[in-house]
Amino acid sequence: MKIIVPMAGRGSRLRPHTLTVPKPMIPIAGKPIVQRLVEDIVKVAQEEVEEIAFVIGDFGPEVEEQLRGIAADLGAKGSVYHQEEPLGTAHAILCAKPSLSGPMVVAFADTLFRADFVLDSAHDGVIWTKKVENPKAFGVVKKNEEGYITDFVEKPQEFISDEAIIGIYYFKNGAYLRDELQYLIDNNIKDKGEYQITNALENMKDKGSKFTSGTVSEWMDCGNKDVTVETNGKILNFVKEEEELLSPKADVANSEIIAPCYIAPGAVIRNSKVGPRVSIGAGTRVENSTLSDVLIQENSEVRNAQLSNSMIGNKAKFDGSFSQISIGDFSVLD
Repeated sequence: MKIIVPMAGRGSRLRPHTLTVPKPMIPIAGKPIVQRLVEDIVKVAQEEVEEIAFVIGDFGPEVEEQLRGIAADLGAKGSVYHQEEPLGTAHAILCAKPSLSGPMVVAFADTLFRADFVLDSAHDGVIWTKKVENPKAFGVVKKNEEGYITDFVEKPQEFISDEAIIGIYYFKNGAYLRDELQYLIDNNIKDKGEYQITNALENMKDKGSKFTSGTVSEWMDCGNKDVTVETNGKILNFVKEEEELLSPKADVANSEIIAPCYIAPGAVIRNSKVGPRVSIGAGTRVENSTLSDVLIQENSEVRNAQLSNSMIGNKAKFDGSFSQISIGDFSVLD
C-alpha cells in the first residue's frame, strides 16, 4: 500500500509560524504534524506501507530530506513531488502521478485524527468523515440505507449532510483514481475555480465504484494559532501513555511539571510551573514562568512569563507581561 500526502500549502492562517517553516512540519507534542498523520494511518492500515509520497511546494532540500527520513522510519520509500501552483485538491494529488497505483491512502496534511477502527480494504474506497455543525465550509457525503455514498458535494450552501470529508481517503485502485483526476485536468472540469477530488469521486461512483465512509473519533485542525495550541493539548493527552514525553535529558530544577507536557532533550526549566498541555522544544530555556496550553519550538528563551493559549517559534525571545502571544522564529518581545 502507498500513502500520498499533498502538503504544498504554506499555511497562511498560521503566520508568523509558517513564514519560515511549512505548516505540516510544525511540531505538535514533539513531532511534525505530517509525521503524526502518517504514523496514525500506518496504525489503521492492514497492509504494509511500501511508499509514502509527499507533494510539496518550494520547501527546500532540508525539508525534503526530513520527509524521506519520516518515511524511512516507517519502513517505507519516501518520494517527493512538487506542486508549482495551487490548483485544487485533484491537481495536488495528480502531482504524484508516478506513485498513483495499487491500493493507497490519500491524506491531506491539514489535520490530525484519532480513530479506533482498522482500514477496511473490501470496498472500492473509504472516505473518512466527521459530523460537523457547519457543513457549508466542507465537502460532505450523503449515504444510502446500506451505508454507501450516493453524493459528494463540495461546500453545499443548502443542507445535504453534516458528514464532512476530513481529507483522508482509501482507494483500492490508485491507477483508476489517477485516470479520473487526469480526465478533470484534460477537460478543464473545475468546481469553484479549482480541480476538486470530489468531482473525480462523483465520476467514479457514477461508473459503479462503491464508496463507504469511515468515521473518526477526533478530527483536529492546525489552521491557526488557537486551534493548533488546542490540538497540541489533545495530542499530549492521547499519547501520554504511548510516548516518552518528559525527556530524561531535559534539565529541570526547582520547577513543577503538570502532565501532560512534552519536554524535549536539552530543554532547561528553572523556577517555573509548566503545564498542563505544554510542549517545549529542544534547547529552549524557561525561567521564572508559569505556562499552560503553550507550544514553544526549539532554542528559544522565555523568562518572567505568565502565558496560556500561546505559540512561540524557534530561536525567539520573550520576557514580558502579555498573557497570550503568537510570535514566530527569531522574534524578540521584551
